[in-house]
Amino acid sequence: MRRMLMRAMFGAALAALAIGAEAADELKVLIVEGQNNHSWKTTTPLLKNELERSGRFQAMVVTSPPAGAKESEWDSFRPEFQKFDVVLTNYNGEAWPAPVREALEEYVTDGGGLVVMHAANNAFPDWPAYNEMIGLGWRGADFGDRITVDDHGGIVRAPKGEGPGAGHGARHAFVVTVLKPGHPITRGLPAKWTHAVDELYHGQRGPARNMDVLAAAFSDKAKGGTGANEPMLWTVPFGKGRVVTNVMGHAQGDDLGAIEAADFRALIVRCAEWAATGDVTLPVPADFPPLAK
Repeated sequence: MRRMLMRAMFGAALAALAIGAEAADELKVLIVEGQNNHSWKTTTPLLKNELERSGRFQAMVVTSPPAGAKESEWDSFRPEFQKFDVVLTNYNGEAWPAPVREALEEYVTDGGGLVVMHAANNAFPDWPAYNEMIGLGWRGADFGDRITVDDHGGIVRAPKGEGPGAGHGARHAFVVTVLKPGHPITRGLPAKWTHAVDELYHGQRGPARNMDVLAAAFSDKAKGGTGANEPMLWTVPFGKGRVVTNVMGHAQGDDLGAIEAADFRALIVRCAEWAATGDVTLPVPADFPPLAK
């Protein structure tokens, strides 16, 4: 009886250690929402579910006050970024209070990860550090440099005032081309794949310093585009931290096809893991779109 009891206790201890090790492998991600010109009340639960479904993340959501809220309401909005391995922003709205902006700058500078989703790169044009973090944002033609990609994968830089500002043509499905197949985020992905019907951002502007463009898409003039290969997915180092921007993922009303697409769901998880750790351990899902013809 005593031996059986000892074995049971030993087995329970091993199980506890295994559970502890598994929990230690999970990364903590904070999703910031609350204002957006897109359907954040719908998209945030989808993002949270996808991150947690991967088995790699514990996700928490923090919601800002609504547009036009009193200053007293903003006083209680103090996301504790430092408690998380990575922050995913699904926010595009009024400026955050100075303490929140300073906290995010410090968090990323000290090594925190930041993932910027679609319209979140539209936010905060008057916040210099945020512009540095995202590299390119939804800004006017006179704001900063523009980046496009030539047909050989080379980066072409246009100074402010030269060429268009930010915009997009009609929503349509488009081919995404991987430029850096060796990067952890894009490693193992098809060289080209067809993304779902979405807004193809063009003419993004910003400091564009130290950008590593991982994927681009051709902005067809027939669809209201620029006739250039526009960045879709890129990274920027900021201090010790890693920032990744994915401008795909339009969602308004019942138009959720872009964020429900298998490639977008996979990229959100892979971007978050890379921003948090500098690597991606998750496999490419079986439902990822095949090589585009």
